[in-house]
This record gives sequence, C-alpha cells and structure tokens, in this order.
Amino acid sequence: MVVPRLAIDAMGGDEGLAIMLAGAALAQRRWPGLTFLLVGDQAEIRAGLVKHPGLAAVSEIAHAPDVIGGSDKPAQALRRAKTTSMGIAVDAVKTGKAGAAVSAGNTGALMAMAKLSLRTMPGIDRPALAALLPSLGANDHVMLDLGANTGCDTRNLVEFAVMGAAYARIAMGLERPRVRLLNIGTEDLKGTDAVREAAGLLRQATDLQMAFEGFVEGDKISTGDTDVVVTDGFSGNIALKTIEGTARFVTDLLKRSFRSSFRSKMGFLISRPATELLRHHLDPNNHNGAVFLGLNGVVVKSHGSASDKGVANAIGVAAKLVANDITRRITDDLAHFSAYRALTTANASVAAAHSGTPRQAVAE
Repeated sequence: MVVPRLAIDAMGGDEGLAIMLAGAALAQRRWPGLTFLLVGDQAEIRAGLVKHPGLAAVSEIAHAPDVIGGSDKPAQALRRAKTTSMGIAVDAVKTGKAGAAVSAGNTGALMAMAKLSLRTMPGIDRPALAALLPSLGANDHVMLDLGANTGCDTRNLVEFAVMGAAYARIAMGLERPRVRLLNIGTEDLKGTDAVREAAGLLRQATDLQMAFEGFVEGDKISTGDTDVVVTDGFSGNIALKTIEGTARFVTDLLKRSFRSSFRSKMGFLISRPATELLRHHLDPNNHNGAVFLGLNGVVVKSHGSASDKGVANAIGVAAKLVANDITRRITDDLAHFSAYRALTTANASVAAAHSGTPRQAVAE
C-alpha cells in the first residue's frame, strides 16, 4: 500500500512511545509502502528507533516539546496545540506534510484540535467519530457517532449515514452498504422526531450508494444484518461501552468457569480452538482505529490501551482511508444528496402549485 506519509503522535496513549513505535514498525512490515512522520520528543524517539531499524529507514522526526495528558481539557489542549505532539501531528495534515494523523491520546483534545485545524467539510454540520465493530455477519459493521456529538438533529443523522456508508464502501468493499438508524423499536412511529425525520429523508434518497433499511434496536447491532449503524454520540458512546463491557464479561466468565474444576479445565482443552476464535473476535485490538469523519483531512484515534497490534490496525485504517480518498467520496455523496433534495423539493412545489395546494403546506 503506497499512500502519503502518515503523522504519528508518538507520545500519546497509556503506554506512550514504546507501543506507538512498535505499532508503527508492525504496520510498516505489513504494508511496506508506508512512510511516517514521528512526532514527539526527538531524543526519545531516536533512542526508541534503535529497536526498529526498518521503521527508522522510512521515518522523519518532528520534535514536539510537550504532550497532551489524559486529563487535559480540550480548551487547555487547544492553547498548547503548537507545542504538543498531538497538535503538531494534526497540523501536518493541514499543511500537507502528512496524508493522515494517528493518535492514541486524549479523545476530546484530539477532536477539538482536529476540528479547529482541519475544519469541517463543505456541507457537513458536525464531524462524527466512527469505528468498525465485530458482528456475526460476513464482515464487521461501521457505527457512528461514538461520542463526538452528544446531541444531534435530523441533518446530523442524515450526514452521518452518508459518511458511514462511504466509510463502509472503503473499509469493507461493499457496493451498497445496508444502513439503519439506532432506535428503541423498528416501527415507523417509534423514536425521537429527529430519528423519524432522518429515516424519512433517507428512504427517499434511493439514488445514494447505500441501502437504507429503517431502524435497528440495540440488541440487534451485532447480528450481521446491518453494515452501518447511525446514532447520536450520546447513545452511540453508551452502546459502544456496553458492547465492550459485555465482551469483557463473557471472556472473564468463561475464564472463571474453565478454572472452577478439573472437569472444566479438561473441557477447556477440548474447546480451546473455539475459545481462541472467540477471544480473537472480541479482542478490541483487532478492530482498533476510530476515525473522525467529516473533516478536511483524515484523523484516526487509536485506543489509549491498544497493543502494538492495535496501533498497527489503527495506522492501517488511516492508510486505507487516505489511499481511497474518503474526503472526496463523502463530498461527492453529499453533493448528490443535496441535488436530489433540491430536485424533489422543486418538484413538490410545482406539483403543489398545479394542484392549488399552498406551498407552505408542502413538507420538505
């Protein structure tokens, strides 16, 4: 995979430099075409690269004297953007020094920096945090928003659906991703006004490269029947944490059960291939890398506690999105949707005029 250089916030994350460098080195071995701008303390990065000569050969270092802490508030982080590894990595995308930025640091600070530096794309009201999550289907599924916006209106949900579908086409190679809105029921009358109105608009937009299939309830998110799950950031973050917590609960319960007796230990040995498959499927490192969709550039958030494998996966997400020009795809889809909405509104107005119906009574 040959893509523009990727900026790595080498100092972010719970484990800091060692894991970020190990993850970048693993990504470089997986995709030999990758090159990097490693941002952080220059002396520490040079010392760390001694263990990764392959990574050193394809990397440049950008010195950053400061680091954003996990407890730093977004407003505090913004004031230090020009001196921190996170801020300099994001700015590298803005200035064209890198095609994308990857950080495992403070999510709120990264969102604030990315939005201020890169700005939202034309036609986008708010960016959304999207990620790939495991499912029982043939492929993973995209879910957004996962916490960037606690409150969302109809327009936001429609934009999230368009962006999520574009992401799914790139990440999973789907021609027409199946899209659903997260709701408290599948009936048309259920849900908030914003959710119902967004569903109405998406049902009409049959020319978009997606198949809108209505609503999905929380217990059906991971069944494999949906490729893109759309919701507001408040509900999405709760759903994500519930899914992660349930995965940990299941794995911990299995460990406790298998250790409870000699017979259980023997059962574990017999069923080990199946339990290993389950562990692999539920391992968050295999699905690491959430992306801020809707910005004029690609910024990927790695989980703070990710392993080197998780960091490599996040870097892979960034590389794939840049290589497939995710921003252009979203721009094209939104332009298509806006043109469709303008045409249908104009046709409705003409029809209302011919029928004698007052224009203000026509629903847009």
